Amino acid sequence: MSAATRRLEPIPAERARSLLETARSLTIVTESRRVERVGLRAVDPSGRLALADPVDDRLRVEVARAREGELVGVAEVTDVAPTPVRDRVRARLTLGGHLTAADGRQGGALCFVPERAALREAGRTVPLGVDQLALARPDPLASYEADLLANLDAARTGIAARLARLLPSRHLVGVVRVRPVRIDRYGLVLRLERTRTDHDARLGFPSPVSHPGKAVREIRSLLARAATSTRGPVCPCPAGE
Repeated sequence: MSAATRRLEPIPAERARSLLETARSLTIVTESRRVERVGLRAVDPSGRLALADPVDDRLRVEVARAREGELVGVAEVTDVAPTPVRDRVRARLTLGGHLTAADGRQGGALCFVPERAALREAGRTVPLGVDQLALARPDPLASYEADLLANLDAARTGIAARLARLLPSRHLVGVVRVRPVRIDRYGLVLRLERTRTDHDARLGFPSPVSHPGKAVREIRSLLARAATSTRGPVCPCPAGE
């Protein structure tokens, strides 16, 4: 892939798989009920969701009574930022499909089989096909993202505010606080908070990273670049305070 066409961030299907990879629970909606905080045990390569026991007994009954043991429903997963930013919901994934017995035996474990999907983030909704979900792979940093962001945000040296010096000046007008809000193999996203509004800005890595150790090294390189910037402090307090 040439520099001109190099991808700068994960595609929606990859974001969706990353969200499923790290989600611990989801909401199941059927024609007759809405069940929240249903445990998510695993996601297989096809995108099929294995639900963790115990599952609400009412869902088991509905599945047992459903035609061919397939209960039509919707699964909803919310992506919440690990850092305490103003609006912590980063994305919502909605999966349409059906619930069924995982092993074909009624009364046993349940799974949700998606047939369509839609990812809503940054104010827009992107429809996704089941084949797209099946082909996409989670970001290699997905399982480590919460810890990486928490460490950056807790730093008393204001790492996020220092990194913001690398952004165009027009993005920094009126900014009172900077916090890390997302990290993936392509780079780090900073939340630039103003008094009433906020804006997300991405700092890209030179090339995609494959594990958290490389991400840490890239962040150190970005900090070294920021240290040579002649721009003054972005906000009056460290992002971690």
